[in-house]
Amino acid sequence: MLRKAFVMQVHPDKHREYQQRHSPIWPELAETLKDHGAQNYSIFLDASRNLLFAYVEIESEARWNAVAETEVCQRWWRSMSELMPSNADHSPVSSELPSVFHLP
Repeated sequence: MLRKAFVMQVHPDKHREYQQRHSPIWPELAETLKDHGAQNYSIFLDASRNLLFAYVEIESEARWNAVAETEVCQRWWRSMSELMPSNADHSPVSSELPSVFHLP
């Protein structure tokens, strides 16, 4: 199992809406993530910095990257792009964080 962490941002006036849209996420998106090997996926909000910290465990980078090609992921990104900085394809602007410590 691979561990991934990354950060994204949410617009200052969209914190509540972001949380509401994740409570819960669309069932078909949750199923797609699980079908592609994602487990223990969490996103945390640092409201003072409009920062989102995400953590997920994945089976492989290829399977994780394949989620982006699914129709449900594309719809999700389009729906979320009004709440956060997004790329031209509507994917969230994100930065992967390298692991520096892990206590198993």
